Amino acid sequence: MRLNQLAADPGGGAPAPGGPGVLATAPPEKKKAANTIENVLQPGTTKAADAADEPTRTAVKAFTGWDTAAGLAKAHTHWDDQVKRLMSRLASEKTALRGASHLFTGNDQLTGRSFQPVQSKVTGL
Repeated sequence: MRLNQLAADPGGGAPAPGGPGVLATAPPEKKKAANTIENVLQPGTTKAADAADEPTRTAVKAFTGWDTAAGLAKAHTHWDDQVKRLMSRLASEKTALRGASHLFTGNDQLTGRSFQPVQSKVTGL
């Protein structure tokens, strides 16, 4: 066993980007994912949820007086609840992606500013 090197990759896969122990973040990818949530997933989910409303109301009316109507109404209420939960989760994920991107960028800038050149005390002697 050698202690001055990394162990071989048992999976045979390529090393992680940036190497082991390196924190890497990709603000453009986070922005792209957040935009996909906002522009594709949220509108698509809303459209799919709305598409079920009218046919379900029509079916409930058609089965008025039957247990089927009550079952459909209950299922539709459950559907609406699940859609609201999903929309909330999508909004949270979108916010988290954008927040993480800003946080990492801000931390990088703050760290960079902390490495200002040291002024020599010998200058001007």
